[in-house]
Amino acid sequence: MKLISPEFIHNIAPQLDLLNTIGGGVAQAQMRVDQRQKGLILRVAVPSLRPESFHVVLNNQRLTVYGEYRNSPEDAMAAPLFVQNLDLPLNLDLSRIDAVHEGQELQIRIPFKNPSDQQREIDIRHS
Repeated sequence: MKLISPEFIHNIAPQLDLLNTIGGGVAQAQMRVDQRQKGLILRVAVPSLRPESFHVVLNNQRLTVYGEYRNSPEDAMAAPLFVQNLDLPLNLDLSRIDAVHEGQELQIRIPFKNPSDQQREIDIRHS
């Protein structure tokens, strides 16, 4: 016989994270950066956080990923659970960033720029 149901744990976990954060603690998101041949994949996992609670903001070369807690989706007030700021390198194509929530993790995919568009040495012709 189970005393605590999985549904109860799923519903109470965000509130425990919120109480920990308000009490001076920090909700830790697990973040991993995987480099692939075509670009980077940032993986952010916060198992107790619903997909609609994640936010991704790009401002110039800085990517901010954060999660917030709302008691219900209609609530105007939200409490931040975590914030991650990343300064992105110049060789990434920021116009083609996309994000998808899959399983228990947020995946932010950022492709590399076309190598032919990157810095290269220019041959000097002699006339």
